[in-house]
Amino acid sequence: MIGIGGSTVKAELDKIKPNAHLVKPIQKEEFQKRIEKACKLMQKQGVQSVYLHSGTSLYYFTGTHWNSSERMVGALLFPNGELHYIAPEFEKGTVLDFMVIKGEIHCWEEHESPYKLFVKILSDNNVLNGTVLIDETTPFFVSDGIANVSSLYTLENAKSIITGCRIIKSDAEIAIMQHAMNITLEVQKAAARILRVGITSKEVTDFIDQAHIKYGIPSGSYFCIVLFGVDSSFPHGVKTPKNLEMNDMVLIDTGCVLHDYISDITRTYVFGEANELQRHIWNVEKETQQAAFDASQLGKSCSSVDDASRVVLESHNLGPDYKLPGLPHRTGHGIGLNIHEYPYIVRGNETVLESGMCFSNEPMICVPNEFGIRLEDHIYMTQKGPKWFTEPSYSIDNPFGISI
Repeated sequence: MIGIGGSTVKAELDKIKPNAHLVKPIQKEEFQKRIEKACKLMQKQGVQSVYLHSGTSLYYFTGTHWNSSERMVGALLFPNGELHYIAPEFEKGTVLDFMVIKGEIHCWEEHESPYKLFVKILSDNNVLNGTVLIDETTPFFVSDGIANVSSLYTLENAKSIITGCRIIKSDAEIAIMQHAMNITLEVQKAAARILRVGITSKEVTDFIDQAHIKYGIPSGSYFCIVLFGVDSSFPHGVKTPKNLEMNDMVLIDTGCVLHDYISDITRTYVFGEANELQRHIWNVEKETQQAAFDASQLGKSCSSVDDASRVVLESHNLGPDYKLPGLPHRTGHGIGLNIHEYPYIVRGNETVLESGMCFSNEPMICVPNEFGIRLEDHIYMTQKGPKWFTEPSYSIDNPFGISI
């Protein structure tokens, strides 16, 4: 068990020195470039206007932090680069405070209709009818409200504009994610060292949260899944997690948020001595993950990466398709401001891999009534091909590749 067990929560927390401050957040100039790119796409596609709903899409283009709620908050972007914000009157001061890219703000009182205001802004900007694109994360009550106010407009998915920009990460975005991934990998190593027989998943989860905070992530862990033994065969956990026993499989999946960008790393290993089945499946998982990496080439489709995973699995008599024992889900997902975003590494997705795309590589193998093994690292595409954000696990006996 190289690098697993033998330490304490206090000892590991005492070792940590904050370093989250060593990378800069996205600057105003980059938000402006994003709007310019969106406008070029809008002009090329003949798009009259795009609605950006509160949440990550609004933030991505405008730098405005605002969580989606039951009240409509967002912005209309026009091809000339003009931004028109929509918000409740009583929130106007707060929206102005959060606003990075300036634009006219249009407000509605509580008894008034934000949807009528939406239509008025379009009309005032000479969009009198036709198609208007809206952020696909916009709640139904907003799109339904707009449709009930006016039949002059057809609302369609703004994916071609929003995802057309967000799917390609800038150097600054990749630098932030790299730093966040580095932090989470160190937290993973520390979490492995505090393991002991009888420890609860909650104790490990709490430690991981505290460790992220000590590294300088005020919000702590963005999420955390800690599973022991047979529980690890359920990809996203169980209702009542078991405590750690000797020779249990350990699966820890966690990440944090740094300057709005997310890390996400899973490590799986045995606390104790791996038996023949555990060792075999772990090695197949590593082989499968490497095959997915090797298949991640510029100009190839997302589907082809998922296909490469399943070729390896089937060569070891796992699967086929989503059957167990085998891989019950897609090979990976995009990552950025959302933990799951485009591109999705799944069969049938013919999106072509381009430089700047970032996605997970996690072809988990589930063995029912036994254990599950997920090795998850992320890839970012460069002009020369795929690169790992974090080095993959080394071996089941030495998952973190510690020199001895």
